[in-house]
Amino acid sequence: MATRLASSFWQQNVHLSIILPLSVLAFTFLILMHSTKFRLPTFFASCHSTIPSDDSIMQSVSRPDLRILVGVLTTADSYERRQLIRLAYSQQRGTYHHEEVDVRFVFCSLSKEEQHIIVALEIMQYNDIIILNCTENMNKGKTYDYFSSVPTLFRDHPHDYVMKCDDDTYLRLGNLVESLRNKSRVDVFYGLVNPCYRADDMDYRMNSSFMSGLGYLLSWDLTEWIAESEIARNNTEGPEDIVLASWLNTAKKGRNRYHNFPTFYDYKGESDETCFRHDFIPETIAIHMLKGNLEWARTLNYFNATKGLKPSHLYHV
Repeated sequence: MATRLASSFWQQNVHLSIILPLSVLAFTFLILMHSTKFRLPTFFASCHSTIPSDDSIMQSVSRPDLRILVGVLTTADSYERRQLIRLAYSQQRGTYHHEEVDVRFVFCSLSKEEQHIIVALEIMQYNDIIILNCTENMNKGKTYDYFSSVPTLFRDHPHDYVMKCDDDTYLRLGNLVESLRNKSRVDVFYGLVNPCYRADDMDYRMNSSFMSGLGYLLSWDLTEWIAESEIARNNTEGPEDIVLASWLNTAKKGRNRYHNFPTFYDYKGESDETCFRHDFIPETIAIHMLKGNLEWARTLNYFNATKGLKPSHLYHV
């Protein structure tokens, strides 16, 4: 009996010896927390600051004012051109702020051993490539495959507009955003009307014209229509810009058409000025026929793309 009492007394004392100090410590901490002189140690403060406020959460999930998907139709082997275009567009990030411009490179299924490795590395680094389930082509349905795939590929991230452009076209992304800011976002067909000598004839534009393949844009609802339309599905071969316009003209779609001359045009170079070929202008949205690095360099020089280059003893440019 005496042994049990001694054991019970010892256990109670052990519990008290643990609980009392912890209680005192907790009470002291609470007093300090209410003191205006108390500050959390740096470690805890930095952890606390990483928790976003309700306002910052709402801002992070809020929808951009405008979403544009730009599909640059190219080929798997055009590694150098893709890298040049990435560099060119990376210098334009500050030309728009509350809008989202998503530039993607679009080509058909990989067909060479080296493509599987090099393109995979590109995707790992940049995540800006769309590979369609098709055999590489220009006028045998690639444009149809692109537009008809978009609603499924981006079903969880719909865009206001979807653009197709060539890989010898340079876009001024800020000017593109501004040109679309107050435009309709439904039933839109936007680009450079061809042929140029009929561009101001509205009846012609609505029934017979097409937008130049250098770059044209559709509202999201039209991509959804293309994905389901037998008119488009059964007519995919031929000059892709003319074929696409024929779908819209046949179905009386794309009633909101926007002609963008002279801000859409061909690179002039040493050639004479023609209907869609003229000198650089600051208002440029899209400039086409940049076939080689020299044309790209002259274009980027005009738009002062290297203005952010800092002097250094490591290079002389």
